Amino acid sequence: MKKLLVVDDQYGIRVLLNEILQKDGYTVFQAANGVQALSIVKDENPDLILLDMKIPGMDGLEILRRIKSTHPDIKVIMMTAYGELNLINEAIQLGAANYFAKPFDIDDVRQVIRDHL
Repeated sequence: MKKLLVVDDQYGIRVLLNEILQKDGYTVFQAANGVQALSIVKDENPDLILLDMKIPGMDGLEILRRIKSTHPDIKVIMMTAYGELNLINEAIQLGAANYFAKPFDIDDVRQVIRDHL
């Protein structure tokens, strides 16, 4: 069974994604910040991470950078509320596999996850 990690400081988004992705048959972990995210990556080695760009403290790019330095094979998909192209470009250069803008269509998200797994 594939393992996913949802990293978002918004509780509602984590719960929504958790519920839908578990129904799709994935094991889902949740993190509200970078410290939690990196700890789960180390302990669980997820197959794919949904990572919010804007997280207080350690931001999404820094979390991505740290994940890729230790686990280069994990697929990371960025979520952004702002459609900031410069940040997305940087994320892709750092190794993000894809991205989508919030508010997202949950079926698009599910399809992107299936495509990458």
